[in-house]
Amino acid sequence: MKKYLFLLLLTLLVVSCSKVKVEGNVKGGSPLERIEFIEASGVATLPLVNLGVDEKGNFKGEFKAPKNGMYAMTYAGKMNFIYLKKGQTLNISGDSATFPEVFKIEGDAKKNNDFITATQKYLESYSSKLNMQMLQKKESEFLVDIKNIHSDLEKNLDETADKLGADSEVVKLKKDELTTNILTFLVQYEAAHGQAAGDPSFKVSKNFTDYEKTLTENNDRMVENLPVYRNYLLNKVGQKFQTFAEKQTDKNNASMSAIFARFLATDKEMSQKTKDYLLAFVIAKFDLNPYTSEVEKVKKISDEYIKDSEVKKDLNSAINAVFGLKVGEEAPKVGLTKLDGKSENLELNAKPTLVMSYASWNPYISQSTIPVLKEVVNFYKAKVNFAFVNLDDTKEQFTKTANAMLKGIPGTNYYAEGGLQSDYAKKFFIYGFKIPGFFLIGKDGKVASQTFYNLGDAKFVEAMNKISGLQAPTVNPQAQLQNELLQNPNADSAQTK
Repeated sequence: MKKYLFLLLLTLLVVSCSKVKVEGNVKGGSPLERIEFIEASGVATLPLVNLGVDEKGNFKGEFKAPKNGMYAMTYAGKMNFIYLKKGQTLNISGDSATFPEVFKIEGDAKKNNDFITATQKYLESYSSKLNMQMLQKKESEFLVDIKNIHSDLEKNLDETADKLGADSEVVKLKKDELTTNILTFLVQYEAAHGQAAGDPSFKVSKNFTDYEKTLTENNDRMVENLPVYRNYLLNKVGQKFQTFAEKQTDKNNASMSAIFARFLATDKEMSQKTKDYLLAFVIAKFDLNPYTSEVEKVKKISDEYIKDSEVKKDLNSAINAVFGLKVGEEAPKVGLTKLDGKSENLELNAKPTLVMSYASWNPYISQSTIPVLKEVVNFYKAKVNFAFVNLDDTKEQFTKTANAMLKGIPGTNYYAEGGLQSDYAKKFFIYGFKIPGFFLIGKDGKVASQTFYNLGDAKFVEAMNKISGLQAPTVNPQAQLQNELLQNPNADSAQTK
């Protein structure tokens, strides 16, 4: 019994130590803005946490860190990167005018991030040596210069790490990032030197390719940790892939990722891990669009070609986030709280239900969404139920928001306890960027539509008409355009300039 108790405690310790605790202050911050942390090296760059800022600019929270590495920190449409390790506690502060582009950090993460800031400043001051004039140099001279630059920058990384006490992990990551930048410049030289030097027949020598190979010795590590390295690899195979794609008989019908998966299968030298990351990268870039892509085809490519379980898991998270629950599957049962304090699931009442996910911190919902929502509810209310699920941080804020924003609109108001960390958000794949969002549940309790973000979307109106049996009035596009031009006679000329 003691053995099992010890193992349980050990498991809990491992789970708790993977969490990063963060708090801080944004001077002049607004409650309408949120702070998000996103793991930057994965193929699915989804928010790990979404933190509110109070009236004084304070914020506090925690999230489970998948790995030690770089994380994107976003606020008010701006972004910066921070290096974090599992189990760290940190304090971040800044001014709303410049945060998170400029911030002060204290706590466990200070040394590593001071190291990153210092090395970045040195790189910026040194970057003038990596200029376009180098592309005109003879290959032998170019190689001498680029090797010296690489050596100088690596020396600075080591000296700065010793001075500031940075961890070996972050030093290795920055060296891999530096190597990727050098590799990218090699690609530019190979592609542009002929034209720059007036020698269209130019091809790089074996010395050049041998040097390039020495820089890719840690290929699998770099492809796993650095999206910029994946970009480098895609650029390297770009011409070969284009030639391959042109020869495909279904090139006009097949998706980009389907053709790219076939292309990768023909490469006998590339490691499977590299293939997995590159394919996931291409899928995320070109085929994660709920309006133009078919989710089953995307999943089929992932299942058939990607072997790495972590890559597949990461990509599936992105697929779920973008496409939402599959149409036809049973809607998950989740506990929600009504305005009167009672807890229950979504009420269906033998009618289909339109579910809206929203929060008070979305600055446009009152002005842009609510007026259109009123029209939608008034037109379909005889045939459709309406459920408004609030994802604010507290029940008090939910009560205030629902009474102020949705008062008088027929429907049921619910609160998802925990907001974006709630059971509802997890089971329905709700993130901050999907708010406000709308989806339909049939009277049989099954998901009946994709998630929509615009109540004026033609596909949304089509779905509502289909599930209700009603026919919403349509607006002639030309008449709508003429009306807009009457209101703004300069609109057409402005667009054509």
